Amino acid sequence: MKFYQTWQGRALGTENSEWFSASVPGNIQKDYAVANGFADWQYADGYKQFLPLEDLDWEYRASLSFEKKEGERVYFVTEGISYKYDILLGGEVIYSYEGMFKPARIDITDRLTDSENILTVHIYPHPKSSRGCRGTRDEANESCIPPVMYGWDWNPRLLMSGMWDEAYIETRDSSYISDTEVLCRLSDDMTVGFVDASWLCGEDCELILLDHEGNEVFRGRERSFTVTRPNLWWCNGQGEPYLYTWIIRNSRHEVSGNIGFRKIRLVRNTGANGPAEFPKSRYEAPITVELNGRRIFAKGSNWVNPELFWGDITEERYRTLISLAKDCNMNIFRMWGGAGAPKKSFYDICDREGIMIWQEFMLACNEYIDTGSYMQVLEKEATAIIKKFRAHPSLAFWCGGNELFNSWSGMDEQSYPLRLLNKLCLELDYDRPFIYTSPLFGMAHGGYVFYSEDQGGDAFNQFIRSNNTAYTEFGIPSLADADTLKEIIPENELFPVVKTAAWTAHHAFGAWGDKRWLCAEVMEKYFGKADSLEELLRQSQWLQCEGYRGAFEEMRRQWPHCSMAINWCYNEPWKTAAGNELIAYPERPKAAYEYVKLALRPTLFSARIPKIDWRAGECFEAELWLLNDAPSDASGKVRATLTVGTESYELIEWEACVTRGENRRGPTVRMTLPDLGYSSIITLTLSSENAGTESKYELLYYPKKPRSAVRILNM
Repeated sequence: MKFYQTWQGRALGTENSEWFSASVPGNIQKDYAVANGFADWQYADGYKQFLPLEDLDWEYRASLSFEKKEGERVYFVTEGISYKYDILLGGEVIYSYEGMFKPARIDITDRLTDSENILTVHIYPHPKSSRGCRGTRDEANESCIPPVMYGWDWNPRLLMSGMWDEAYIETRDSSYISDTEVLCRLSDDMTVGFVDASWLCGEDCELILLDHEGNEVFRGRERSFTVTRPNLWWCNGQGEPYLYTWIIRNSRHEVSGNIGFRKIRLVRNTGANGPAEFPKSRYEAPITVELNGRRIFAKGSNWVNPELFWGDITEERYRTLISLAKDCNMNIFRMWGGAGAPKKSFYDICDREGIMIWQEFMLACNEYIDTGSYMQVLEKEATAIIKKFRAHPSLAFWCGGNELFNSWSGMDEQSYPLRLLNKLCLELDYDRPFIYTSPLFGMAHGGYVFYSEDQGGDAFNQFIRSNNTAYTEFGIPSLADADTLKEIIPENELFPVVKTAAWTAHHAFGAWGDKRWLCAEVMEKYFGKADSLEELLRQSQWLQCEGYRGAFEEMRRQWPHCSMAINWCYNEPWKTAAGNELIAYPERPKAAYEYVKLALRPTLFSARIPKIDWRAGECFEAELWLLNDAPSDASGKVRATLTVGTESYELIEWEACVTRGENRRGPTVRMTLPDLGYSSIITLTLSSENAGTESKYELLYYPKKPRSAVRILNM
């Protein structure tokens, strides 16, 4: 039986070391802030209130309260504590660990006394590597702390500590079933499912497997059995994410969970390049997901921690965010390595919703080397993560971490941490793919802004000119909505937008280059200077909407050579002034979310448009496509119409059909644009007789006179 405790916390080494109320799950710095009346850390640069707390020791304590029956053992159970800590009972250390993802189950029965039993958790300051720049993410390069806590271009520096996942006292008797795990695999022809279960218990137990409808598939005391012609687990858009329920039970105790039968591989992309002559060497890395023998286009987003204080993350938050991704027609999350691993409930929900997970370990943008105890800690933490998540059908493949082969990281396949991770994944999760990092040869990260000369022009053109096997990070930033900005930026700084402490803290300036993520120069290029905050927001959000849609659709058009489109990023952990996210904190879809949802529909008529801005007298052109990543054939007729000002021009009708998982390239429409004498919006409409496959694109139009002399209307 579980008994949740009442916890207190305190900071050590400060003038104020009084005990305060502490939440578990939670983070002790936040509890300290609440107890000491910190101002709103979301407002302006209020997060800096936490910077003086970085090098403090912290303590939790609880006077244990539970009921123990005759013959029961008493355990202290924790699912995760950050980061380096001791657990003490009655002042004596009973457990020590460095890491935050490995659970602990500590038998404290023989250490209990008849008087008050005080359990204490002592947490040491976060380690800070001396290799690299002080106060930057470099300080994470000798530890397994997710480096995002040390500061990123979308996350403020905040080294959170504490009991961030569940912790409780549990009493267990001889009937208690522990260390349960049920794994499954498929025969090569996917007609037979193999189930292997393991558990520990002092009594005999039976194992039951039920199908989705509750029908009994197996019952017995054997720990291994087969299922003939099992229903398969599919990702969102490809079929049902079919789950079976397993139950292990005896007369007094029962545990349960789910499994899903599926076979997943990463295979070489169509047209992947390699050297034509000897000596043979590297080719483009395999990055096409093959699920149950079917090659599929992986479309989704990069997931990051949804809260600055990880202890605040709840199953309900996970459910809301994952449901939004499913509704957006996504089928994969890249769990970005800088943010570590989520709580287990995240995986349970992805199993049910059919969202595949690309799981990275907690390495990102640093050079991690075999120094001190780092490799020992990494092995323990990685082992715990693999064992915790390997039974989930949603887990598609493992990855060493983010951008580890880049110049700022300097790692390669011979780096000891990556060799260790590859070894652990092979030994502990043999059938699941592993890649060293993202990107690998053939894959791409970027671009990250709507327009850049260095990136090849606007978001339309730069991706048309690209030829990558996978786009696993790309972004289009925008400003937040007005309500959010008013909550985080002082009123007298809202407009005009200039570089202040508040705008900088919330990533409008200095996030990635001095002008990011505001990108004011890009908006001025297309629209001229805005006269109000509202106008600036419309400009910024419109560019993100059309930019993201154009990028996602173009990547889909490059199938099958391109097999992934995963934008940066899906969500963010606090209120931002500007950023690339689709879901604003805490769970509000931005305007671009709806455009991405349209771009990721299984079947749609799409237009390849070479740029977003057009001028009178130019020959407008657009290449028509029928995109179809659905598991069924598709066909339809489309009518292309171009609206310029108040006039509409019928361009063409095209009828097309495609087989499942294929695209069809159609005709190119062209039209010389008339001179309206003023700036406006031109609209390309693709009308279809099949509901849900139509598309509409809004583009910028300028008259022949100089662009600086006019303004875009109705923006």
